[in-house]
Amino acid sequence: MTPEQIAQARQRLLQMRQELLDEAAHAYAESQSLGKDGVPDIGDMSSNSYNQEVLINLSNAQRRAANDIDAALERIAAGVYGICARCEEEIAPRRMEVRPFSRYCVDCKTDVEKYGE
Repeated sequence: MTPEQIAQARQRLLQMRQELLDEAAHAYAESQSLGKDGVPDIGDMSSNSYNQEVLINLSNAQRRAANDIDAALERIAAGVYGICARCEEEIAPRRMEVRPFSRYCVDCKTDVEKYGE
């Protein structure tokens, strides 16, 4: 990858990270307000419990995504961004455009999902 492509990827990763943090803050605020809008009946309590669980899971997914983004930023700093962590070949530029936090090329990602690391 060219230095310009890496700089663009870094900016995009930082933007994605900020959006995740904003979404997580909003989800947290929403989860704190559930069930506090009057006297809930059993249906409201069940719905609120389900909604809180969904928001907590969303938060976990956001946390994993933020970790992936942080790892990609670390790879940029280390000078290994865009290099597959498994086969050490360059990851296709198109893949890096679509998933700028990718650690693996397509072939290695398939193997990792199929057989594990």
